[in-house]
Amino acid sequence: MLELVLMALLGLAVGAYGTIIGAGGGFILVPLLLFIFPGYGPEKVTAISLAVVWANATSGSIAYARQRRIDYVTGGLFALSAIPGVIAGALLVHLVPERAFTVMFGLLLLAIVVVLLLRPQATTIREPLAERGLLVRTITKDGVTYRYAYRVWQAALLSLAVGFASSLFGIGGGVIHVPAMIVLFRIPLPFAVATSHFILACMAAGGTLVHLANGTLSGRALQQAAALGLGAVVGAQAGAWLSHRLSGQAVLRLLALALVALAARLLLKGAFGV
Repeated sequence: MLELVLMALLGLAVGAYGTIIGAGGGFILVPLLLFIFPGYGPEKVTAISLAVVWANATSGSIAYARQRRIDYVTGGLFALSAIPGVIAGALLVHLVPERAFTVMFGLLLLAIVVVLLLRPQATTIREPLAERGLLVRTITKDGVTYRYAYRVWQAALLSLAVGFASSLFGIGGGVIHVPAMIVLFRIPLPFAVATSHFILACMAAGGTLVHLANGTLSGRALQQAAALGLGAVVGAQAGAWLSHRLSGQAVLRLLALALVALAARLLLKGAFGV
């Protein structure tokens, strides 16, 4: 019983932080679970983490929906594109060698941090607007009109890859989706974070269903995931409330910190197997 209470408290902390940066919190939870339960294999840790990410992202999405910060068209496109990758990652977690890929993925995250911190935030639509395959979005919130555009094929391809990687490692895809939305697709930060959480809810649901179906998420692991998820649901509400009150620069710093932490964890795992 005490273990489940502690799991719920851990889920609360992870859920709050993950919701603030739109990342789901899996990048924190996976290394913690590997440390707390050294006897668990990667597939079980991934299954627990994805279930918690789903609970966290669903709760956070409800909060962001009330704030009218979710771009459902963009979120739907990204989520649908990610589904094949999510399912493939969950099915191949037992088979795919990870070490070389984790090193490359860690280096990619560090590169994203550099670009994110050094490049000024864009607020204009990418030109040209008339090219084929470009999706233009116009959203009004609190009397301010935001307009941005991106190429559909680029968004779909990126989300497919993110879905695979996030499902394979159980980290959620927000740490990739949020900076990509800001830097590559020029989506304003408040909408990027909230929409990323909506995408996460859809992606993590698919991976969790696969793990439930193949039995990876069952027994004690399922109980732990439920306790962590319960805490994450509460933490997500707190995180959404804080995110609405933090400056954009503060959220960017939190996101950069999350990316660096995840990159360090992946590089250690890839280079030394820890």
